[in-house]
Amino acid sequence: MLSQILAITGLNLRTLPERRGASAATLFGIAGVVAVFVGVLSIAEGFRAAMRSTGAEDIALVMRTGTDSEMMSGIGRDDTEVVKQAPGVLRDAKGPIASAELFVIVDLPKRSTGSEANVPLRGVQARAMAARTGLKLVAGRMFAPGKNEIIAGASAAREFTGLDLGRTLRWGRNEWTVVGIFTAGGTVAESELWCDAAVLQPAYQRGNTFQSVRAKLASPGEFQRFKDALTADPRLEVQVQRESEYLATQSQTLTQIIQGLGTIIAVLMGIGAVFGALNTMYSAVSARTREIGTLRALGFGSGPLVVSVLVESMVLAALGGALGAGFAWLAFDGF
Repeated sequence: MLSQILAITGLNLRTLPERRGASAATLFGIAGVVAVFVGVLSIAEGFRAAMRSTGAEDIALVMRTGTDSEMMSGIGRDDTEVVKQAPGVLRDAKGPIASAELFVIVDLPKRSTGSEANVPLRGVQARAMAARTGLKLVAGRMFAPGKNEIIAGASAAREFTGLDLGRTLRWGRNEWTVVGIFTAGGTVAESELWCDAAVLQPAYQRGNTFQSVRAKLASPGEFQRFKDALTADPRLEVQVQRESEYLATQSQTLTQIIQGLGTIIAVLMGIGAVFGALNTMYSAVSARTREIGTLRALGFGSGPLVVSVLVESMVLAALGGALGAGFAWLAFDGF
């Protein structure tokens, strides 16, 4: 039986070029399913990796009590000064290394498609770069305090049109000039635009409020002392998290959404691919009725004939899977 299976399977595989239409339908159907599924999972994993590598154990994020994201938070200027003076914050000759921040969403056209997408424009204070890990200006200069100037993350500058040095952008009634490009070790900060918080507040009618405070701690072990001091202060209504914990929480929700949608899409496409493969199998059998009859007359059993068709389908599916995985790797590796 095994020798019959090998003989018929070899014959089937050698004659695949004669059935190139049906074979290609199966191969590319499976390839499409695998490419979409692997691509979606890789996007989710890339986002999670970027968020995970951004967070640091010695950086604390302070927001208003009861909020689950910076966008929903609000902290007054007086409260931000209390946070900066809390025990555990790293200090140098210039004072505490902490930055009160807020951000708005602006639209920019993508270089690849020309369609507009959302980009965070973050208002920061003078110690913002020192309060993070691995940030470095690679072109131009830092924005000047009090001026409508921005610095762009390297990833944002590659992805969106208009973020070249010296370019002027208009959002609402305000014009902004790009004066610098910064890197952040491939972390999520590279997808942001930064400007002076004191300029962003009146430009977007934010009054004298911020959304969060990032504080560099003297050491990771100082976190609990810093947190206890702020949560026990009757003047404040704030919650304190390590930056790494906050970003892990933010990434978890989005990655679950991406993976869930990707799985649903892949399952639907997979059902279609299964029917395509079945159609190929039936076509293979129908087109070779005489051949099968001849093989049966020569003494080949029905079992080896069935197994040979299944093996042929699995070979096509394996080739399609490898093709789809290869395409996903080329398109999404490191994305």
